[in-house]
Amino acid sequence: MASIHVGCQTYRWEMHGADWTGTPDDILRAVADAGYQGVEFAASMIGDYYDRPAPFAEALQRAGLELAAFAYASPHGFTDPAHLDDELAGAMQALHFVAHFPLPRLALGGAASPSRDDYDAKLDHACCFYNEVALEGADVGVDVLVHPHSHHGSLLESAEEYGRLLEATADSRLGYNPDTGHIVRGGQGLMTCIRTHAARIRHVHVKDVNAQGGWEPMGAGVCDFPALFAFLREIDYDGWVVAEEESALAWQDPANAIRVNRAYLRSVGL
Repeated sequence: MASIHVGCQTYRWEMHGADWTGTPDDILRAVADAGYQGVEFAASMIGDYYDRPAPFAEALQRAGLELAAFAYASPHGFTDPAHLDDELAGAMQALHFVAHFPLPRLALGGAASPSRDDYDAKLDHACCFYNEVALEGADVGVDVLVHPHSHHGSLLESAEEYGRLLEATADSRLGYNPDTGHIVRGGQGLMTCIRTHAARIRHVHVKDVNAQGGWEPMGAGVCDFPALFAFLREIDYDGWVVAEEESALAWQDPANAIRVNRAYLRSVGL
């Protein structure tokens, strides 16, 4: 049977913005203490390790963790040609950082814009960006993925929009990084989406949401995680399942929030 690896994402610290005054090493300690096997760092949270991948690899080893993936997003959502050069430069920096680690994966944020005016042109531009980064990733041995979200400004929420994105990026072999909470908040059926795009799934984010679209600790919302994990085993998925957290608990105490999520994942067999 395929082995699913369980990791933790750094967004529960990132969402605190300037109020978070800790270090990447503080995050590594919290993730290790909570019992995860790996961590997915966002570029915005890596600090001065960004120019020092070897010391970061040593810090991971000391914590007993693996780098599950590295995440790069842009405040401009990859949809505005005026920011293309800067976004490509940022993606290349992220690619070359994560290439230093075993089985490297780069997760790119979802296409977003302040408005849906000129939707087709914006999404087409984002798809061209994703394709270019995915092809560059293949050249340097990095698996590149897209992580659609449902935050304000997302251009990727409906089943039709997901389908359009993945069809337009099929030739570059861009992978799909589903996020359970964002799928449901965007109005899709979780397992319908997962089954539809199973062939492109190479990394999975899990977080929970209630029927009104509010974030919840894992197991307290409507996401059917047992069905998801049963399906991943059915298809012999052997990648990472990475827990995220955006609920009130994460605002109150990020370290406790990730312990709560890890306990839930153990309760359902991960």
